[in-house]
Amino acid sequence: MSVLRILHLVGSAHNDFYCDLSRLYAQDCLTATTDPRYDFQIAYITPDRHWRFPRSLSPEDIAVAKPMPLADAIQFLIAQNIDLVLPQMFCIPGMTHYRALFDLLKIPYIGNTPDIMAIAAHKARAKAIVEAAGVKVPRGELLRQGDVPTITPPAVVKPVSSDNSLGVVLVKDVTEYDAALKKAFAYADEVLVETFIELGREVRCGIIAKDGELVGLPLEEYLVDPHARPIRNYADKLQQTDDGNLRFAAKDNIKSWIVDPNDPITPKVQQVAKQCHQALGCRHYSLFDFRIDPKGQPWFLEAGLYCSFAPKSVISCMAKAQGIPLNKLLMIAINETLSNRAK
Repeated sequence: MSVLRILHLVGSAHNDFYCDLSRLYAQDCLTATTDPRYDFQIAYITPDRHWRFPRSLSPEDIAVAKPMPLADAIQFLIAQNIDLVLPQMFCIPGMTHYRALFDLLKIPYIGNTPDIMAIAAHKARAKAIVEAAGVKVPRGELLRQGDVPTITPPAVVKPVSSDNSLGVVLVKDVTEYDAALKKAFAYADEVLVETFIELGREVRCGIIAKDGELVGLPLEEYLVDPHARPIRNYADKLQQTDDGNLRFAAKDNIKSWIVDPNDPITPKVQQVAKQCHQALGCRHYSLFDFRIDPKGQPWFLEAGLYCSFAPKSVISCMAKAQGIPLNKLLMIAINETLSNRAK
């Protein structure tokens, strides 16, 4: 039996938060996808931009792994005869520069290319592209420091490049704009202000490529309420434990759940998600957030083009609901990646 040597690219070159987030997902993936067909290796990058190649992601193994500068890490990687990389980095450098490095090394990796990741990470650019393809998006404007918003509230203020709802504020009156902008600018140099789409519902839709075809997965719906919880916030997604570690908040079937595939909204959202996937030029998989207005119209909110292949990853949960277990989902992605390379 041929064994694939798969490198998990973990950590962050940006900050400790993204480093911890990456390690959280990657550890779950490593635990859940053990298979005799795979020889898993780990590259762990820290915010000082040093590389480590630990035996596992335990604090003890990370601590004893030798830190290496990039030049030494590249030499080490080349000697390992890696067949495939599974990117687990969620910071902007991790989604772009580090993926580009493996393009230069001619080592294939699962997931989208650096240019597409960069576009998706910038909410305004992603919106412009999918809107040009005919997808409905909330009216918005991109602001820099000193700019004054012109959209009449209610409006949603969000950093243009942050994840997990960091810095997102619902503004109900113009007097609230100053505080909301100050909060959002703490996370990014540009801020997106969008017309608030009335609820409705809020859902996510995952798309995977299988045998060259796009497959829509069951939707995930989030707990929102027109009065008590009109938008999702950071606490709905991640929480910090008493020992300082991160844990998932929206994985309890209370704050989020899988939508019944027979729900009439499912095919409508899946079709729009496929349009987004194709418009952005995605490969292997994609994930999109939509607001559903009271008339049942989906509105594109943002793209989240990553999957860690951990059991609690959104795409993994959606695939499981469709009868695709995690190991099969990973194998589908591996096959797509290697077959595309062979063409």
